[in-house]
Amino acid sequence: MLTLALVVSALCFFQLGTVAKASDAAEQPLFLNNVSVHDPSVIKVDDLYYVFGSHLAAAKSRDLINWDLIADGVRDGNTLIPNVLTEMGEELAWVDADTFWAPDVIQMPDGRFYMYYCIGRLDAPRAVTGLAVADAIEGPYKNQGVIVRSGMWNQRSPDGRIYDATIHPNAVDPHVFFDADGKLWMVYGSYSGGIFIYELDLETGWPKPDQGYGKKLIGGNHSRIEGPYILYSPHTEYYYLFVTFGGLAANGGYNIRVMRSKRPDGPYFDAAGNPMESVAGKAGTLFDDRSIEPYGVKLIGNHLFLPADGSSRRSNRGYVSPGHNSAYYDPERDMYFLFFHTRFVQRGEYHEVRVHQMLLNEEGWPVIAPFRYAGETIRPYETDELVGEYKMIIHGKTITNRVNSSQLITLQSDGNVAGALEGEWSHKGDYYARLTLDGTMYNGVFLRQWDTDEEQWTMTFSALSSDGVAIWGSQVSR
Repeated sequence: MLTLALVVSALCFFQLGTVAKASDAAEQPLFLNNVSVHDPSVIKVDDLYYVFGSHLAAAKSRDLINWDLIADGVRDGNTLIPNVLTEMGEELAWVDADTFWAPDVIQMPDGRFYMYYCIGRLDAPRAVTGLAVADAIEGPYKNQGVIVRSGMWNQRSPDGRIYDATIHPNAVDPHVFFDADGKLWMVYGSYSGGIFIYELDLETGWPKPDQGYGKKLIGGNHSRIEGPYILYSPHTEYYYLFVTFGGLAANGGYNIRVMRSKRPDGPYFDAAGNPMESVAGKAGTLFDDRSIEPYGVKLIGNHLFLPADGSSRRSNRGYVSPGHNSAYYDPERDMYFLFFHTRFVQRGEYHEVRVHQMLLNEEGWPVIAPFRYAGETIRPYETDELVGEYKMIIHGKTITNRVNSSQLITLQSDGNVAGALEGEWSHKGDYYARLTLDGTMYNGVFLRQWDTDEEQWTMTFSALSSDGVAIWGSQVSR
């Protein structure tokens, strides 16, 4: 689910999470097979990438460009859990629902694969997260039982208090990971009382005793924050906590945000230095987006690159409600990737998996490459490659169903910026970008990418302001 500090320039290649000596990809990528896996959680096994998602869906890919669906549907005969209706019968009956939400799969030191599954309701935070184990990544997985429950109305919760959905978590959306010291953790939660984290026993995969619901990291009072995923960067030595704000439907304003900490269990802070533990909905409210939208680094939301005068074709493939991501660092290629599902402009609730490369700016914050991964690698760029007119997206901080459309700016050879916004720009080092637009400074990177709308290779930039607003640019070809 990716390029999630900087001391000397010799480290810059690693900080970007790519190999700087590599050249641009030369051929047109062929996106032949897309898949619909909601809430994709990534694991790499040998030379294959797998994503596991809601409704017991899963897919695999060798190149992160084309995907094959290998399982889908909560039904007997699904190869992941072939007799799921009886295997999970007790859990399904307790929740009184058959909706499997976002699972996470991790390979343990004994070589087996542990699936942390969750079953939940749509209308209440009554849910379970449990564990199923398999000898092979594609299953079959055998149920080991429930780890944590939520929604026990008028009953005591794991922390000894009567369950209260404003302060206690909804027991869904687990992500399990090893920290830099080899300890095992599970972060989880959606809406309700927020996002929590447990330390797990490395031998059993179950929570260590006497932790209650674990430690709260962010959220509460039914604020719309969900889908936590934590990625450690060996280059910055930060843990990056990704979450999705908003609602998952096409009109829900889903958007991916990130915060960071030097410890896996926090505290986490955004780029402006705000502590995330205190970010929650206003007391007495339900789904109060205004309380939470100023916080976190918003990496991606609704957007559409409009055609510029003279461009070759119109675009209608902008993203709507991109979210519930996972992230992966590939040590062999020294690259980071972000995995998420997204809906599309004027295509209703239909969704597909997308993979984008992530890069680190000079301040150690991840920025998302504007277009889906097409095999590109970063390299040093000459200034004359960067000069020109760009379609620019400002992602902002709001949680809204409005689609942010592109505006035109020009990066001039004299270092000035003209067009919809004015200011200055500079090219630092091999690929770092610095833009000051209408008085706000943004730090990021340049990267040559495949423009999926115009169907050509083009220069892009992705950058962040100090208060966590992302901007993207795609160079116009005349």
